[in-house]
Amino acid sequence: MNSEFLSLLNWKKSIRLRLLGSLLLSLIVSFFGTTVLANIWLFLLPHIAMPELVAATTSFLSFLCIFLLVSFFLMRHIVRYIRTLADGLMSIAKGDLDYRVPLTSQDELGVVAQNINYMAEQLQSMMNRERQIEMSKMELITHVSHDLRTPLTSIIGYLNLLKNDNYQNLDEHKRYINNTYNKTQQLKKLIDDLFEYTRLTSGDVNLSFQIIDLSSLLEQIIIEFEPIAQELSLTVRKDWELKPLLANVNVEKFVRAVDNLLMNALKFSLKSGEITVRLTEHNNQIMLAIENWGIPITEDQEKQLFERFYKAEPSRRDRDMLTGAGLGLSIAKYIVELHNGRIGLTHSNGHFTFFIELPREVLLQEKS
Repeated sequence: MNSEFLSLLNWKKSIRLRLLGSLLLSLIVSFFGTTVLANIWLFLLPHIAMPELVAATTSFLSFLCIFLLVSFFLMRHIVRYIRTLADGLMSIAKGDLDYRVPLTSQDELGVVAQNINYMAEQLQSMMNRERQIEMSKMELITHVSHDLRTPLTSIIGYLNLLKNDNYQNLDEHKRYINNTYNKTQQLKKLIDDLFEYTRLTSGDVNLSFQIIDLSSLLEQIIIEFEPIAQELSLTVRKDWELKPLLANVNVEKFVRAVDNLLMNALKFSLKSGEITVRLTEHNNQIMLAIENWGIPITEDQEKQLFERFYKAEPSRRDRDMLTGAGLGLSIAKYIVELHNGRIGLTHSNGHFTFFIELPREVLLQEKS
């Protein structure tokens, strides 16, 4: 936007010069015009002597009339177009961002008109983005309020039962406590996801990166993930060569992205089933893929999977499985993009492959 305003200021000098040139040309034409009229008068009426005062007055009036006529003829187009530009700027300033200045010339004023129209387009685009951001904020508040209210209502209900000793035996008492604890964990996960999402989308995230061996890091992640998968009758299969694959990542965020993909596979896999984790290298790119079998989805659902708050129905929810706000894949997407990587999905008849591509550190790999 600053460049457009600077351009308008730069052309201001050119318009002044053009107006000054028109005035100068009017003076020159008026001077010669007055001289020509005086000579014509002397030629037509050589014997009529005119008093000096009358002659001077007549010459001045002739000069003034010629000057005004020539000035009006030369500058009427400039003045009219400047007035059009001024009216256009006033309309835009009042909020009519759909208004566009007519382009009737290809000179300096035409360039000014183009810049004014471009400025209006940029302002309109900025306003549309502001509206979208405001709508996104409202959508965020609506979804978060709904997702937080559900576990909170359950917690309040269970606590009321415990407070009023409304249970039949110790087993039921323990079940209420266990359910309350699970709901608090669900609430914590929702808040953590929301906090992480707002941080990643704020635009001021500063990550510290370090060179790590993704093979070793992934091995550690899977060791911690396998017990959870086994409880849901799922097995985890590892498929990669035992060799170092170095990448420049933020360990905490990258682990969060991989964990979100694994938990997504856990929720939507057919039980009993298998989750395959692959780690490969090709053309200085490291590819991490997580495969599982689930219920087939449509192309429209595929396009929305990485959208925030989008939730698909899992094949079978375990009673103790923590539900989220639909931010897991969105968070993973933002994290991968902050690593200059790419995340995506391939799907065919219920076979899902979520993948992450990261650039490989070639030079440091050679030193290892």
